[in-house]
Amino acid sequence: MRSLKFTASLRMWLLVGVVSMSGVATVSAQTADDSATWFDVYGFAMLDMGTSSIQSHPDWFDTLRPTKMPSFKNEFGKGSNFFGSVRQTRFGVKSGTPTSMGELKTQFEFELFGTGSDAGKTTFRLRHAYAELGQFGAGQTWSPFMDIDVFPNSIEYWGPSGMVFFRNVQVRWMPIQGDTRLTFALERPGASADQGNYADRIELQNVKPRFEYPDLSAEYRMGGNSWGYVEVAGILRHMAWDDLNNDATDLSGKKTGWGVNLSSNFKFASDVLRLQYVYGNGVENYMNDATTDVGVQVSSPNGAQIIEGKLLPVQGAVAFLDHTWSPEWSSSVGWSNVTIHNSNGQAPSAFHQGNYALANLLWTPVKNFMMGGELQWGERSNYKDGFSVDQFRLQFSVKANFSRMFGGKS
Repeated sequence: MRSLKFTASLRMWLLVGVVSMSGVATVSAQTADDSATWFDVYGFAMLDMGTSSIQSHPDWFDTLRPTKMPSFKNEFGKGSNFFGSVRQTRFGVKSGTPTSMGELKTQFEFELFGTGSDAGKTTFRLRHAYAELGQFGAGQTWSPFMDIDVFPNSIEYWGPSGMVFFRNVQVRWMPIQGDTRLTFALERPGASADQGNYADRIELQNVKPRFEYPDLSAEYRMGGNSWGYVEVAGILRHMAWDDLNNDATDLSGKKTGWGVNLSSNFKFASDVLRLQYVYGNGVENYMNDATTDVGVQVSSPNGAQIIEGKLLPVQGAVAFLDHTWSPEWSSSVGWSNVTIHNSNGQAPSAFHQGNYALANLLWTPVKNFMMGGELQWGERSNYKDGFSVDQFRLQFSVKANFSRMFGGKS
């Protein structure tokens, strides 16, 4: 993943050609109005403690991820496991500067939850490094293929397994903005939600990925309603893989992946119903908790065995209800599922299906301070060896928010 540099003060010079009445073109330089720039420094400190009925992969000890649960009995050890973590702790800065082209917005945000080569560590991890001016944006932020408003009011870090959830490096065009919006983006190909090596997303030995084009994503949200919104998003991506083995079998190939994501929030009384359904082919790396995009497919036409790579279909569902009991008390309850349609050459122990559910009770006695408990359940099912396992977790969290605005004209 390429590093992204953030500059604390950003000055943009705009060159505007002005045609005079005599027909002679002149050029003037306009600067952003720095005196009206505002900054919002925000974040929170968060403690998570709890116990798990079984042990998952040690790098993901403080999360509920079906893909990281055992693929065979006692894979990661016997018995229950107590955990404690501050890895959800977050810090960020947003800014806005009025310009002749509209407000120039920036966001820089990180947390302490290590992933990829830092998996299992408490360390700095970039979340957002993004700038927006008028209808255009560039940097790392939420993919248009996902809908962050589907995420429930929960305290478990990783979130629903069947949700599309991905921050990606991108350039975007937003011709319609506001409660109703339309967005198109060109995104970096070959990344994954847990920031692992994309080669791990292809179940072919000594076969390396190659990306000739960016991923193309889009979203349309119809909002501005008292009852909520509905959204449809899609993605189109080209993937190729090259066989570097020195043998008679060539596993090289290329395919086009795609996905469609339907989501909504329905608001009524003191409740918000958060729904999502996604189906796609070779888009697992955009999912919150799924495994490989490409698997091994074996066929025997005319008695000759053929081995090739196949994009794996995936579907995911999310259904959560957030309820507000009073200004101090709230709850969230719901379920999510992700299912991989495995290829016939995958290992019998390959991940096939994951379920995720939780219920909580959260208390906010004063502004910016929350504490509460959550009961969580996850289940993993393998492809075809008959093995499945479930996990219960009880988590208690304390969260203290902060935010301070600086600058701007009154």
